[in-house]
Amino acid sequence: MTTTAPQAAPAPPLPSTPRGSGRSTWLQDLLTGLRFAFGGGREGWSRTLLTAAGVGAAVAVLLGAASTPHLLAERAARGDARTASATLDPESPARSDSTVLYSTAESDYRSETIWGTYLKAEGKAPALPPGLPGLPADGEMYASPALRDLLGTEEGALLRERLPQKIVGTIGDAGLVNPGELLFYAGHDALAPGKAARTDGFGLASEGDDLAPALIILITLMCVVLLTPVAVFIATAVRFGGERRDRRLAALRLVGADRPTVRRIAAGEALGGALLGLAVGAALFLALRPPAQYVEVWDVGVFAGDLVPDPLLGLVVLLGVPLAAVLVTLVSLKSVAIEPLGVVRHTKPRRRRLWWRLLLPVLGVALLLPFSGDVNFYTVRYSEYVIGAGSALVLIGLIALLPWAVEAVVRRLRGGPVPWQLATRRLQLESGSVSRAVGGITVAVAGAIAIQMLLGSMHEDFIKLTGQDPARAEVGVATNHADGALAQRMIADFRATEGVRKVIGTVNVYATKPGPYEGDIRPTTELHIADCATLRELARIDRCADGDTFVAHSPDEEMNAWVDQSARPGKPVNLGDNPEDAETRGHRPTGEILWTLPADSPVVRTRKDPGGNHRDGIYATPGAIGKELERAPAMTTAMIKLDPSVPDGVEHVRNTAAAIDPTMRVTNFVAVTRDRNYASAQTALMVGASVLLVLIAASLLVSTIEQLRERRRVLAALAAFGTPRRTLALSTLWQTAVPVVLGIGVAVLGGLGLGKVMTGVIDKPVQSWWVFWPYALTGAGVIVLITLASLPPLLRMTRPEGLRTE
Repeated sequence: MTTTAPQAAPAPPLPSTPRGSGRSTWLQDLLTGLRFAFGGGREGWSRTLLTAAGVGAAVAVLLGAASTPHLLAERAARGDARTASATLDPESPARSDSTVLYSTAESDYRSETIWGTYLKAEGKAPALPPGLPGLPADGEMYASPALRDLLGTEEGALLRERLPQKIVGTIGDAGLVNPGELLFYAGHDALAPGKAARTDGFGLASEGDDLAPALIILITLMCVVLLTPVAVFIATAVRFGGERRDRRLAALRLVGADRPTVRRIAAGEALGGALLGLAVGAALFLALRPPAQYVEVWDVGVFAGDLVPDPLLGLVVLLGVPLAAVLVTLVSLKSVAIEPLGVVRHTKPRRRRLWWRLLLPVLGVALLLPFSGDVNFYTVRYSEYVIGAGSALVLIGLIALLPWAVEAVVRRLRGGPVPWQLATRRLQLESGSVSRAVGGITVAVAGAIAIQMLLGSMHEDFIKLTGQDPARAEVGVATNHADGALAQRMIADFRATEGVRKVIGTVNVYATKPGPYEGDIRPTTELHIADCATLRELARIDRCADGDTFVAHSPDEEMNAWVDQSARPGKPVNLGDNPEDAETRGHRPTGEILWTLPADSPVVRTRKDPGGNHRDGIYATPGAIGKELERAPAMTTAMIKLDPSVPDGVEHVRNTAAAIDPTMRVTNFVAVTRDRNYASAQTALMVGASVLLVLIAASLLVSTIEQLRERRRVLAALAAFGTPRRTLALSTLWQTAVPVVLGIGVAVLGGLGLGKVMTGVIDKPVQSWWVFWPYALTGAGVIVLITLASLPPLLRMTRPEGLRTE
């Protein structure tokens, strides 16, 4: 039986016009390459589309990265626009028709954070926060779309108890930092001057926090690590289908084209794929913008309108990608001798040179070493670009070193099972394509190791022990502007709350020395009223009964001397207003409220409370205080131990707090706290690494499938001669595994070296040299996944139809 191969579409003829020189020759050859890319038949189109798909994915990522400056600027602008203009003004504006009383309220609900503001208009034309059509009345609320949806579900039932106000509208996008933000504005008539702040407008231009030098170095390294593999992916994508391209170039040599001409034609063909890739990437970026606002990665969301590339960075992408395609193609063809009857690539390749591959990381380290231990707030602004360039040179050097390492190792491999021999022989003949694909993994792993070492060395600066003891109490509650009777009732309410096992609650009143005094500051301490069980949680007290009082000294002897000036046994203290500061306390005037500290009050030593603080001053049990406390301006604090058997116990506590006072502060006690900017950098790293991992996996998969397509006739012939498909699958596994294992080895050495240099830059010791294990295991997982994903195309290509040729 005879099979006739389908005829390919004829290639477009070479230009018949006389060839010029210089620029005109380059232009003619590039245009010819473009004609081959879009008019070279099925093979030309398949290679162009494959290149465009790879370049398009990378361009979409680059455009997303180029949108970061605009995205951050817009988020900051919306955050500033809703900030009350009087927040940083020590003197509130005078009351007018436009002034508004406000009090912010931050609350947690399970794993989410709820941001809120309570408002009360003082005139007929109150200032409005952005995104609100009007000011909510008492008992009404404007909610963000995400909060409105949460409150309407069964999952938000407990939160609805905390926010019972009627939802009368939705906050517009102008008032939200991101689409998934949980935010509300509620009316609250109980707000009053002294208990709430006053503003006459919203829109405070805040100055950004200065990042610590170590964080700037970390963010610089993150940008290099996340973007370098994208450049590697573009360089790999423009070389897809290289062997079929070389056969076409050999045909051009047969009809009379010289070597420089075919190289320029090849560059033009790659340029066509890159230009189409730009269009594909731009279209993909525009298509992904609308749904992007419905996706949150590591709790980070964006508005579609914020994803606008920076003009300068966008221009770099638009010009840099085509230029990179041309340069990569010209460089790759320097090692290939294209002759009229074929290409030399099918023979044993020339050994790669090592010296220039080592020169790149050496130059990178040379740029980084001068900054060791000398980076501070003044120098980091000027050194971050040099540090970024040095880090990039090290990582690019690792990419350049990998093909040499693969070639040096596989050249010495001999014998073994049949699948192993098939894989090693293929790598001995041509290892460049798979090495290029693995280069992305090498850069990502090396960069991740360096970043992890840097994070570990910075850990103590940004991850701090709070001194709080969650084993004694998990929740802290505090409120101001209460009277003594209300403060005592608050503690009783928390003790009656579902899920509460114990309450360490105190009523706190400022106690000052009455009468005339010397100096600028009147001697002042604090009176803490609680039962004996609570007082024993705050101080080392042996004997205690209702009616007892104590003077509490902390480990700070200087502060103890200040306490003793007002806490004088047998002498009175003032629990009310002093003549000089009655107007600044934020409550109705009470006048002097004198209470005498019993003369037999012993001195006790404080111990840290569950919040990590020493509370010095006067301790008194309820029986020692008379009706004076009912008139005194008091505060209350409660540290609450929860019952672990009751689900959502902390939410019941927050609901009780909101019922007493919606502006009451409720905090979770944690043993360790993280710096906000440090946490944001970690989140950005997770988001970028997730996108990068998908891109690298796609690159390696496409490269593997492309190699299988190049060898489909060989694979089909081996299958026709009886080679088991299992053998062919295992050979594919080994062909991918060997470069990946070598790439991870190079990455581990390079990443540890770069991490050591970077920790030296911030003058920190290396905390662990074993951070590379998770990344090595990730590389092994990539091998397995890529092999499994390439099995269906492999089985299809080993069918008899694969023997057809053109």
